[in-house]
Amino acid sequence: MSDAFFHPVSGFDLPRFAGVPTFMRLPHVDLDHPRLKDVRIGLIGTPWDGGTTNRPGPRHGPRQLRDMSTMIRAGNGATGVRPFELVNCADLGDVGPNPASIEDSLTRITEFFDKVVAAGIIPLTAGGDHLCSLPILRSLAKKRPLGMIHFDSHTDLYKSYFGGMLYTHGTPFRRAVEEGLLDPKRVVQIGIRGTAYDSEDRDFADSAGIRVIPIEEFHARGAEDVMTEARGIVGEADTYVSYDIDFVDPAFAPGTGTPEVGGPNSFQALQVARLLEGVRIAGADLVEVSPPFDASGGTAFLGVSIMFEMLCNMAVSATS
Repeated sequence: MSDAFFHPVSGFDLPRFAGVPTFMRLPHVDLDHPRLKDVRIGLIGTPWDGGTTNRPGPRHGPRQLRDMSTMIRAGNGATGVRPFELVNCADLGDVGPNPASIEDSLTRITEFFDKVVAAGIIPLTAGGDHLCSLPILRSLAKKRPLGMIHFDSHTDLYKSYFGGMLYTHGTPFRRAVEEGLLDPKRVVQIGIRGTAYDSEDRDFADSAGIRVIPIEEFHARGAEDVMTEARGIVGEADTYVSYDIDFVDPAFAPGTGTPEVGGPNSFQALQVARLLEGVRIAGADLVEVSPPFDASGGTAFLGVSIMFEMLCNMAVSATS
């Protein structure tokens, strides 16, 4: 029988517009809480965008995502999965970044996730810009490299920006491969598109063995076929899932810093997350929601809906 302490507050008991907005109305369990040891999946905010190279704002993403997540109910209408009855889930709060230092923020994020991993908790993270994924991977991949399914418009595989700056939201997965955090033969990137500075990132992907599925191929083949290949690439070993909201066409998700036209619609955005079924998910993130570019919260609502789809698969994976 599931633990009622970890159930979200129902809209039948407290209106959705009332109360303190935690992720999906779950209990807030900080890292010093006496019930931390009972949490299986922890939802975490990384309110930091120190790696942003153009339009800032994702530091405000976790707060808006929490607010919009009050719209999420306890059951998945498409799959029937009720994640909060399968495993104990909780909002673990935010990492406290250093807005004046990229290096210190990276350290702070890793130290926070070290404690999460030590407690045996699978993290589902709301960013923040995409550089947030690197320090999380440093915690999750200490023992062995992970595979990764990556939804994005951009590869984030560039070597550096501005003549040697190694840590931006365009470089996290290049660093992760170099540091041995990701097994490039078990990495697939889906939805890549848009204009480019050059081909350096794609050249690196080809040389390292990373599978890149551009948006033209995604649309030609369809989500189900592409995700069948993605599941085959990562196999049955531990896999990280990283989902940049700019994977979605800006007509459906305008609230992001680097939008690219021609992407999936909102249904396809949910569909690919739903098709993660069977993946052994060691952790996941949803990044680059930037409230200043969509104050209405529509992008955040889509983002947290994607998080719920990932959470459903994480909960099933955690119990199998």
